[in-house]
Amino acid sequence: MAMTSLITPPSGTPRAAVLLLHGSSGRPDMTRARLLAGHGAAVLVPRWFGGTGQPAGICEFPLEYFIAAVGKLAALYPATPIGIAGISKGAEAALLTAVHDPRVSSVVALAPTSVTWANVGPGPDGTAFPRRSSWTLNGLPLPFVPYDEDWKPAELAGPVAYRTHYESSLVTHAGRVPAATITVERITGSVLLVHGGDDQVWPADVFAAAIRARRREHGLPTTVVSEPSAGHQPVFSGETPPAPSRLARGGTPEADRRLGAAAWPEILTALGLAT
Repeated sequence: MAMTSLITPPSGTPRAAVLLLHGSSGRPDMTRARLLAGHGAAVLVPRWFGGTGQPAGICEFPLEYFIAAVGKLAALYPATPIGIAGISKGAEAALLTAVHDPRVSSVVALAPTSVTWANVGPGPDGTAFPRRSSWTLNGLPLPFVPYDEDWKPAELAGPVAYRTHYESSLVTHAGRVPAATITVERITGSVLLVHGGDDQVWPADVFAAAIRARRREHGLPTTVVSEPSAGHQPVFSGETPPAPSRLARGGTPEADRRLGAAAWPEILTALGLAT
């Protein structure tokens, strides 16, 4: 796969293999990959959009890309459990991939969603409109929830909080939600959800509760780690808080670190890296 890094543990013999997926920033998280590698993981870190020769946005992106990445890890490390960890849109991709690939033994979804959403930015055709699904499988777009095109941000200056945009979209397009809901009960591996209660990018707390409830209906366990005052991005030991952006993420640096500290042991356990 193009634009992909493989970070291996110092020992050279991994205890787990991890596919690490970035979110809508388009930037692979190499610091996080090295942290996981330091605990014994072989970490595959693709840049899956936004790079040279790649789509500029997440629009009808084939899930086969991630399934192939799982296959690459399985071929490199045939006797090693394979996990997927992703944040935000990467968490959406991680959950959907695990639904369709039983080789995935664990999913770590940071700031997850319980439904498939419309595209974020343009696809290979260079256009963002009309709205289309973020993902395809077998050449067909997955059912998705469109955005409420009448929504306006509360603040016109500074970073924009999109949480209410997603909340209003769920109401405006309620009839599209059932078909777009991720069938998390089909995930054969473990599921760990990590979210902040003050996420202002999208309502990850609501989404995490919906994922947990759906899996519980099918008799499946789900581990959830949350921090009421944290925002969209947990910060783990050894990481620096993300730089300011056009997105209002919510939370505070202290709360984001608390969420990271609480979640990290659970992440290592989920991925088979706990000592």
